[in-house]
Amino acid sequence: MNNCERFGVSEEQLRALVAEGLKAGGDWCDLYFEDTAYRSLLLRDGEVGSGGYHVDFGCGIRVLKGEKTGYAYAETTDFASLRSAARAAGSIAAAASPHGGQPSGRSRGTAIKSDAAGVDFYPELRSWEQAETAGFVAFLQRIDAGIRARDSRVLKVIATLSYSVSNVMMYNSLGELTSDHRPLGSLSVQVIFRQGDRTENNSVSRSLRMGAEMISDEVLEDLVSRAVEGMDARFEAKRPKGGQMSVVMGAGASGILLHEAMGHAFEADFNRKGQSVFCEKMGRRICRPGINILDDGTLPASRGACNVDDEGVPGQKTYMVTDGILTSYLHDRISAAYYGVAPTGNGRRESFRYNPIPRMRATYMESGPDGTKEDLIASVRKGIYVDQFANGQVKIGEGDFTFFVKSGFLIEDGRLTMPVKDINIIGNGPEALADIRAVAGDLKVDEGTWTCGKEQSVAVSCGIPSVLIGKLTVGGE
Repeated sequence: MNNCERFGVSEEQLRALVAEGLKAGGDWCDLYFEDTAYRSLLLRDGEVGSGGYHVDFGCGIRVLKGEKTGYAYAETTDFASLRSAARAAGSIAAAASPHGGQPSGRSRGTAIKSDAAGVDFYPELRSWEQAETAGFVAFLQRIDAGIRARDSRVLKVIATLSYSVSNVMMYNSLGELTSDHRPLGSLSVQVIFRQGDRTENNSVSRSLRMGAEMISDEVLEDLVSRAVEGMDARFEAKRPKGGQMSVVMGAGASGILLHEAMGHAFEADFNRKGQSVFCEKMGRRICRPGINILDDGTLPASRGACNVDDEGVPGQKTYMVTDGILTSYLHDRISAAYYGVAPTGNGRRESFRYNPIPRMRATYMESGPDGTKEDLIASVRKGIYVDQFANGQVKIGEGDFTFFVKSGFLIEDGRLTMPVKDINIIGNGPEALADIRAVAGDLKVDEGTWTCGKEQSVAVSCGIPSVLIGKLTVGGE
């Protein structure tokens, strides 16, 4: 089934809908069709006792007139409803005059060749929709049994398997017709441990853009081993004295700080509106030479991968920082037209009900030349090592951030000593970036269930090598 057949529309009707959207004087019109099926299974107390299933189906229509956006959607794809949505979007865009001096929507660029059939970063080798649910139930039960066998302190295991399959189709006033098939599987495990009168918990996850081939022994072993890893230290951990000190961030999940404290500030809509600390720093040095930070839609099977973004722009790799210099923002078509550059494939949306905006995909820092994690730790006289963050807060305009540290250790005279807990890391994104003293050669892109919540929720990935920051504030006793 081709996607026009899936959504019950013809190419002639697509052209007619665009014409309807532009009838009130709009400069640009695009259509976003979506057919997504979501399923989930939940294991608790050793039994899979609940699950869920729902379908999202419809079309969103956007009309741009200068700096004004009109958006409407229909939860059906019959032509009369779509024509009504196109007319509504066009009327909204035409309702007020655009701001003077801004680029017209006609500068969205020439047609982009973006045949998603020519490249696929996430082939579905085994269909989720055709796989047997009984095998998924048995897999969750094996996770539960494996965790309990590894640690006698396990009190409760809650495991969730969720998966979705999306088929999307996009058409715009340049005549571009693009489609994509997007599988996504996620496994999340929460474990509660009891030792004496104390309890601790740990959460691990794995999320990949692939089919049911994700349900494998390798994934099971990864989740089970990480679920029980480090629990002795968790029970021994104490709250240290606070203050300013050096911080070594472990490879992988620490990339959430890069995503939140720095990545959002590179998104072009914040910069276009003057809300980002980096809005006047394009082409300037913002950190030491040798540091490269990028946002990548081309990592195979990555949760943040994009064959095409939600505006039909091909997935690509975008260097935001090159050798310490700010070289690119993350653009959708609107911001790219404003800056007079090509879109970077970062126009993303939660569903057909939402307008696309600049969003990250897989954001990470490349490996550096400064040895290993152990080398970085050995260079610190007094500091802290952290490898998992949670509950971060960031002010995009100022760049200030606060992150709760889920696990870590004191560093004393170049050695890891006391495990620590209940602390916050406080700092400023641009200042922390400029204060990176060393970058190890151990980049890891974390494969957890990261979801970015900038106005809408979208799946993302993040990563980082081990990094030494000269000074951050550690909130302790």
